[in-house]
Amino acid sequence: MDVTRVAGACCGVLFRQLEYLVALARERHFARAAAACHVSQPSLSAAIRKLERELDVPLVRRGQRFAGLTPEGERVVLWAHRILADAEALRQDLSRMRAGLSGTLRMGAIPTALTAASLLTTPFCEQNPHVRVMLTSLSSREIARQLADFEIDMAMTYLDDEEDDLAEVRSIPLYEERYLLLTPADGELAGRRVARWAEVAALPLCLLAPEMRNRRILDANFRQAGAVAVPAIETDTVSALFAHVATHRWSSVIAHAWLHMFGVPEGMRVVRLERPAREPRVGLVLAGGGPEPVMAGAVLDIARDLDLREVFDRLAREHLS
Repeated sequence: MDVTRVAGACCGVLFRQLEYLVALARERHFARAAAACHVSQPSLSAAIRKLERELDVPLVRRGQRFAGLTPEGERVVLWAHRILADAEALRQDLSRMRAGLSGTLRMGAIPTALTAASLLTTPFCEQNPHVRVMLTSLSSREIARQLADFEIDMAMTYLDDEEDDLAEVRSIPLYEERYLLLTPADGELAGRRVARWAEVAALPLCLLAPEMRNRRILDANFRQAGAVAVPAIETDTVSALFAHVATHRWSSVIAHAWLHMFGVPEGMRVVRLERPAREPRVGLVLAGGGPEPVMAGAVLDIARDLDLREVFDRLAREHLS
């Protein structure tokens, strides 16, 4: 008997069982979970029952339909995420040793950092032509959760953020988010060298929505200046914000990194804002513990060589001059 082949087959069966259980926990429906795994529903159900027998614990609450996971099932799902992520990282590591990276890099980014993500993903894809990148816009809270559940490999988000639990991740700072007033060229503050937050609060404004972390940071800066901003337009995308500001009816407070993608619309001008007490850092985060994933390490190498802090500071200086 080929013991190595038998052991490999057993590992393959275990991975499939864990994948089926993770899919069931995500879909909360046997038929949808089976469809997501490209197997029949009886096959998926049989594999999960086999896993229950092997572990000697019930994993699924069963009735007329899926009724949830048992406490043991919830714990196994947590371990399954980790085991499957480690197995994928091992495959990627070995694949890179054989013939370069291949597979999919799952990357999240807060909406305000999406404009900068292409500076990392483009050279990454050029250096690793056999890798696909799945880039998803996520809130900072969702990034923390998906990293913990191994649903993404890495993300661009705010660091040292008191609102979110990033204690269990590794972080690499990329740049500090600096704020500029974007205002019509004939606006009352357009000729200023530096604008004050209290003055900006009195302008007709278009800002990101209150549920977004960037907006909460701006609101804190306004409060520190003894002012409250009441924007006429609120949106959850940077592109919609720039589309409204380009009509010359509103001003906005923008992060200097956004100039990389959008520049300064015709007829508008950027003005430096007085520096707040703290400028939030944006960086890359990946799950802590274990070896550094090979794909994530390749992105980190690009980030170190690129120096986004200097790229964005130089861009801001060019538009302010």
